Amino acid sequence: MTVNGSDDVLLVHGGTPLEGEIRVRGAKNLVPKAMVAALLGSAPSRLRNVPDIRDVRVVRGLLQLHGVTVRPGEEPGELIMDPSHVESANVADIDAHAGSSRIPILLCGPLLHRLGHAFIPGLGGCDIGGRPIDFHFEVLRQFGATIEKRADGQYLEAPQRLRGTKIELPYPSVGATEQVLLTAVLAEGVTELSNAAVEPEIEDLICVLQKMGAIIAMDTDRTIRVTGVDKLGGYTHAALPDRLEAASWASAALATEGNIYVRGAQQRSMMTFLNTYRKVGGAFEIDDEGIRFWHPGGQLKSIALETDVHPGFQTDWQQPLVVALTQATGLSIVHETVYESRLGFTSALNQMGAHIQLYRECLGGSRCRFGQRNFLHSAVVSGPTKLQGADLVIPDLRGGFSYLIAALAAQGTSRVHGIDLINRGYENFMEKLIELGAKVELPGKALG
Repeated sequence: MTVNGSDDVLLVHGGTPLEGEIRVRGAKNLVPKAMVAALLGSAPSRLRNVPDIRDVRVVRGLLQLHGVTVRPGEEPGELIMDPSHVESANVADIDAHAGSSRIPILLCGPLLHRLGHAFIPGLGGCDIGGRPIDFHFEVLRQFGATIEKRADGQYLEAPQRLRGTKIELPYPSVGATEQVLLTAVLAEGVTELSNAAVEPEIEDLICVLQKMGAIIAMDTDRTIRVTGVDKLGGYTHAALPDRLEAASWASAALATEGNIYVRGAQQRSMMTFLNTYRKVGGAFEIDDEGIRFWHPGGQLKSIALETDVHPGFQTDWQQPLVVALTQATGLSIVHETVYESRLGFTSALNQMGAHIQLYRECLGGSRCRFGQRNFLHSAVVSGPTKLQGADLVIPDLRGGFSYLIAALAAQGTSRVHGIDLINRGYENFMEKLIELGAKVELPGKALG
């Protein structure tokens, strides 16, 4: 990764417990998708509880390029989006906005419905394993779109109204499920999606679309049926809180022997995480406004952990918790079944003094799709080990926040490079660190 000046480097003086209160707002994995959904409407939409993160700014820019008026509402964290004058955007402008995000692929369905064509440039995102976009394009072909590969990206057309279809996902992918939902709602006839993702953020997107006039049914066997309608209106919706950010701060409290009240965190969407947190030895207390997480003293306990799609243990919870597991007594086993390269971040933890060994075999409860494919997707964490400050280069969003946790838990000073990547999914994370008593600074400028 290229380091872009001192503003992209954070000095972290570790060894101080994080204590205090922070707030999480709307989920990164819902808000940008709900913003895309506004493209489908014939009237303005109002979205509340919007976090100030880079992915939101990317989508806001893309919507504005396509003629959508986006303005802040009366209350903080509120956006009003008026799609009355959707138009084609300049290819170079789209490319400039989209290079750092994979979200533009989700604009395809709405733009095909509104304009009859769409352009998608090369896509970015976190490097945590294969997340092929080919399946998105295959889904759109099944709806009746034609796709032409050009030097600067993919050009899509809908010669006629898109038609409902039957689709079975080979894996319950969140992105593919979102693509189907955002395309099927205005397609002619019925779309049946089998093996769909059913994450809370997917349910919340369905709530948004239903408010707009969509007809969507979810079955208990991961089947979603969408009956296409001729027209959708706007919506007013408060985004569900970000359970992934909440769990990151919970792991930070555990790793630093701290005590953090996460205002906005909700029990219902975090039940699997909370069970695991308790097994490790973390303590939490739930009230109507949020959840308090803390290290109750004594030894943390090693565990066997396997990530899975919802309602299993979310892959985005894994990396921050692994940092805390370096402080647990005994051997912890982590089996990553969602992204084959997500455990690569552990090499930096070993440089800090952790003892983490990676394996190609499926360790733990079950075999997964990576088992015979030469991926280092299982880990054995031996602890407790004292972590020491180090030079760290952030590899991806969750891995990056995990490096911050490790630096905060370590003795000595760490230089963390590439911190701007954390802004993709963590609102005001620097201010929150300072509020919690972290000793951090930008080179040449003290922050806390």
